[in-house]
Amino acid sequence: MSANLEQVAHRPWPLPTGGWVMTQIWHDLLFAHWPVPEALLRPRIPAQLAVDTFDGQGWLGVVPFRMSGVRLRGTPAVPWLSAFPELNVRTYVVADGKPGVWFFSLDAGNAIAVAMARAWFHLPYFRARMSCQERHGWIQYASERNHRGAASAAWHGHYGPVGEPFSAQTGSLEHFLTERYCLYSDGRASGILRGDIHHAPWRLAAAKAELRKNTMAEAAGFALPAEQPLLHFSKRQDVVVWHPERLAR
Repeated sequence: MSANLEQVAHRPWPLPTGGWVMTQIWHDLLFAHWPVPEALLRPRIPAQLAVDTFDGQGWLGVVPFRMSGVRLRGTPAVPWLSAFPELNVRTYVVADGKPGVWFFSLDAGNAIAVAMARAWFHLPYFRARMSCQERHGWIQYASERNHRGAASAAWHGHYGPVGEPFSAQTGSLEHFLTERYCLYSDGRASGILRGDIHHAPWRLAAAKAELRKNTMAEAAGFALPAEQPLLHFSKRQDVVVWHPERLAR
């Protein structure tokens, strides 16, 4: 992890001065992105945050992957808490010149992790029945939300990389969609929170995917356009997380 923290030249701003609180490893990520008009995103984003666009276009992402090595600083990873699938619906925002991610939902296959993330990071996590495994070069992925009181949402399909990994060029759409080093959340009484993260530059590959069911965006209140999504795959990312801090009002 110390080697990861020494690789900082690619970051758009310096590492936070305080100590990190958590580490995670992300595996077998599919970035599926659809163009969405900024006007549709704006009502769903707090006024303190600006919708971040690329050439005037907003984007909505659905990102299935699995996690391992999830642990708090100074504690070991434990099998029943530290590894589980996760599935995000997200868009992109910016505040104080720091572009980040805004989550409409985060489904996870671990009830304890969901409860902790909702309480600590004020993120819209939901419990789900999930599976993720590799078969014959494909990542087979299934998720069915079963969180009491939440809108039903599901994702069933398989995906995998096409071609060799590459690093996104600064200024490219791929860079805009993936190279983000913070997340934003609504802390309600605490105001808008920003949580810094750190990782090495993404190694991406073009991806293929066959989706049998995808109601994740619909559950978040969005109708996806008919066009095929922009797809990217990443095999692994080691991540360091800091405690979220409240933005100045």
